[in-house]
Amino acid sequence: MQSRKQRRQEIESAEALQREIDGGSDLDGWVIQGVSLAGVRGLEGARLAGSIWLGCQLAGSAQLDLLRRRGAVVFPEFDDLPYRPYRTSLYTVQELMRGHEEGGYAGTLDFEIYAHASRERHHPGGISVKEALAQRIHDHAIDDALGEHLNDSSGKGVVGVMGGHGTARSDPFFRKVARVAWELTRRGYLVVTGGGPGVMEAANLGAWLSSHDDPAVIDEAIGMLAPADTMSGGHDEGTAEYLEAIQAYIRCAQTVVDRLGGDVGQSVAVPTWFYGHEPSNLFATAIAKYFDNSIREEGLLAMAQAGVIYAPGSAGTMQEIFQDLTQNHYATYGACSPMVLLGSQRYQAEHELIRGFIEGRGMAQTYGELVTLLDEVDDVVRFIEEHPPRPRPPRPEFYELV
Repeated sequence: MQSRKQRRQEIESAEALQREIDGGSDLDGWVIQGVSLAGVRGLEGARLAGSIWLGCQLAGSAQLDLLRRRGAVVFPEFDDLPYRPYRTSLYTVQELMRGHEEGGYAGTLDFEIYAHASRERHHPGGISVKEALAQRIHDHAIDDALGEHLNDSSGKGVVGVMGGHGTARSDPFFRKVARVAWELTRRGYLVVTGGGPGVMEAANLGAWLSSHDDPAVIDEAIGMLAPADTMSGGHDEGTAEYLEAIQAYIRCAQTVVDRLGGDVGQSVAVPTWFYGHEPSNLFATAIAKYFDNSIREEGLLAMAQAGVIYAPGSAGTMQEIFQDLTQNHYATYGACSPMVLLGSQRYQAEHELIRGFIEGRGMAQTYGELVTLLDEVDDVVRFIEEHPPRPRPPRPEFYELV
């Protein structure tokens, strides 16, 4: 993730580790993650002081003692968890939905992890130290994998799309957001969303369909989604009817995947198990799913350096707007980025409030022109293209002054 760059060299396979040992490399500062050491040779003579070993499969306690004697820092595996804290890649839809054919949404890995995390969070005695550490390590691993993915796939830049999770598939804004994402992906941007239903699904869907040259495919897909218009189906959370509505919601999305899949456009979803009752949508090609919602929200906005588009939403979307405004005001991550409020009828008052704040703080020249209120797809795409992120002028770090 752009906000959490890390300086380190990584080894994620036994073969790569063996090459470094055979070549006499000094592994000080290197991170060896998720590697089985059963067949690795030469550890007893390797230069391991200062190396960090995360979740590696050790060949007995003697090997653990050997690593520690040679100065390695060893983080052990965690047992009896439905997730892998030391994972080396982002999730895929196929991984999270594993078990769906046999057991529906409640039978998926996604739901199993949510249920586990929710039980821990609501335990009368509080979350255990073991679970808290495992979740933090997992989210760190997701940070790392997401950073690598963005370095490889961000294209012309990362554009975030935010908005209501309850937006119906029949809502005009669902189609509008899908079209914006379709256009931006075809122009080389990487679309990133919160990964859930509603506006988030619309954006991932639009990017997913971007390999189709005719935008009419969006209407075709929405027609397949129509039988399950909302994730909840209008039912209260925690009821059998609610769960059946989720099943129907997923089934309609799977129909789109089955009929229109193939060469699909890339996008990223950044959901959270904090809202685990919402399944990750099926149209993101890479999923950075977190336990900690605050890290996920801050990071999602931080990585969207090419801009963030806000479709109508509720309290969560409002929070993201003003969190993004704060990042721009202080250029927290080294640049000011476009903010597009999509929907003049919905966001007129918020736009006036933000404009008044920017002008009142004397920041109009700094990032005032990067905030806009628009209604049309073409205008949104044009604004993103014509307003690249504005780097903050370099300045010394405070500690450099003393």
